[in-house]
Amino acid sequence: MTPLDYLVLAPHPDDAELGVGGTIPLLQAHGARVGVLDLTDGEPTPFGTPEIRRRETEEATAILGLAWRGNLGLVNRRLEATLEARARLAGVLREQRPRILFAPYWDDAHPDHVAASALADAARFWSKLTRCDLPGEPHYPQKIVYYFSIHLRIHPRASFVVDITPHLETKMRAVSCYRSQFIEGRPTAPPTLLDDVRDRARYWGWAIGAGYGEPFVVREEVGLRSLRDLL
Repeated sequence: MTPLDYLVLAPHPDDAELGVGGTIPLLQAHGARVGVLDLTDGEPTPFGTPEIRRRETEEATAILGLAWRGNLGLVNRRLEATLEARARLAGVLREQRPRILFAPYWDDAHPDHVAASALADAARFWSKLTRCDLPGEPHYPQKIVYYFSIHLRIHPRASFVVDITPHLETKMRAVSCYRSQFIEGRPTAPPTLLDDVRDRARYWGWAIGAGYGEPFVVREEVGLRSLRDLL
């Protein structure tokens, strides 16, 4: 199995598209292999079913052209960073062997997002353990990069912002696949939920002097081999 360069850990199907939906095609344009692991199926929701959400996820996956997508099978609304969940996620990390992890920002109103962030931190550590019953060989992703898919109306300071201007429409098409979450039963008068997604990307683009952007936070220092791509 060819290792992934990047793996996005998403509490629910649609979180990867919301937080990293423009960065994913940008990374792929540079030759990277990118995957997404949804931790739950995201259901129940008011207008969704497991079957509907599965179809929506398949459509979004095709638009993004992901190298791999999986589902860890944890329970929506009851996601916890338990030892069992940690072992299951660490097993996937050892199998897929990503160099970089994307995980949800740790401060949020949604308990699943908070738990997913803590789970990512713990599983990253466990995935390098020896003399254990985890599948595969030890592996330690170099970095965790935290993305914003936040329910709280807060404004964390980003460590850096990626210019996704050439890939904004790909992000919007992928997000729009989740009709049960963002379109059905929602107000049609502007600003809609999809308008909010676009407007936030515009704000972060404005913050770096670009068209559209996606913000990220890191806890560990990030090294650069060149300043060539700084905006």
